[in-house]
Amino acid sequence: MAALSIGIATTSSALLTRPTPRSSRPTRISCIGWDPEGVLGPPQTGHLARIEFKRRLERDADAREAFERQVIEEKERRRALRESRAAPDTAEELIEYFLNTEAREIEFEISRLRQRLDKEFFSHLQYELGQLRFAVSKTQDIEDRLIELEALQKALQEGTEAYDKMQTDLIKAKQSLTKVLTSKDVKATLLEMVERNELNRSFLTLLDENIANAHKGNQKQAADFMEKLRGAVLKYMTV
Repeated sequence: MAALSIGIATTSSALLTRPTPRSSRPTRISCIGWDPEGVLGPPQTGHLARIEFKRRLERDADAREAFERQVIEEKERRRALRESRAAPDTAEELIEYFLNTEAREIEFEISRLRQRLDKEFFSHLQYELGQLRFAVSKTQDIEDRLIELEALQKALQEGTEAYDKMQTDLIKAKQSLTKVLTSKDVKATLLEMVERNELNRSFLTLLDENIANAHKGNQKQAADFMEKLRGAVLKYMTV
């Protein structure tokens, strides 16, 4: 009996004894850069500098005014530079003219001198490139000149193609805008234009220009109508 009593006591004591609870600690993330599923997307560079620059402008009114003044001065400098440059007469001079043009001014000069950038001009440019490529003795100056002309040829070809496409789109946009403004059923006309894919960025840009001109001319009724039209266009426009 004694042995049985001891056995029961021992068993009961073992059953009633609870394991010592472990202290629970919150899970810590030690590396936030680990993103195997790509949820966070690719890392972005330069955004911190842009945010800091924006905050500095917001805090410092003087810096903001200086920045705006600098923008105005730069626009004035570019305008004065454009007016001071005279278009050359020959293809040879026109090549040098473009070689001495700032990169960001190329687009403007292409639009200004588009008629001069014809088949004859590009033939002359190609002829000079051929002479440089097949020169008997190539010096460093020839190599540098060849690189410059190849880059210029590519820029002018792509630039003229883009300009011509823009002009074509602009003509179509003018026709489309006239159609809408003279329509008795604007909604039906817009739906027809959607089917023909005539509502695009060129159309919207032209409409914005007309709205701005209406405001400048104090044509409030016309501006209000075109702004309502713009809202309707955005519902249907395909970018």
